[in-house]
Amino acid sequence: MYLKEFEIRWSDLDANRHLANSAYLNYMSHTRMAFLFELGFDQKTLASQQIGPVVFYEHMYYFKEAFPGRPIKVSMEIMGMSEDAKFFEFHHNFYNHKGEHFAHCEMMGAWMDLNTRKLTGLTNNFLVSFSGVEKGEGFRVLTKEDTRRFAKVPKDISI
Repeated sequence: MYLKEFEIRWSDLDANRHLANSAYLNYMSHTRMAFLFELGFDQKTLASQQIGPVVFYEHMYYFKEAFPGRPIKVSMEIMGMSEDAKFFEFHHNFYNHKGEHFAHCEMMGAWMDLNTRKLTGLTNNFLVSFSGVEKGEGFRVLTKEDTRRFAKVPKDISI
């Protein structure tokens, strides 16, 4: 399990003076990118390969409030991946300074070719790096159908 520690900043609070929804998303995104950077998927490498990660959905579950003044930790585990690593599912958990679990998120995403703007699998070097990391308990091989589990399509209307 990958862990990243954060200090809750004033700008991370909402009108109720606790951690804002948008801050959860920012912390998870930062945790994912830090994990990927450590695997060698840094900005320079991603740019040279013309690929980038995209998010299909993030489902959040909040259990307790989080307040400023104490650090929090955000975990990331790989819970699913297609054989070519085109699709991936990550789970994030949030822990307060006492180690208490206060939120959970399930997210699914994919890799996009930035030239064609279409989804793509990973090249051999990236595939080896990404496939070789420890997987979460309950890990599963994803298919395209798994990405459609919560599928929504735009309405055919204009305003």
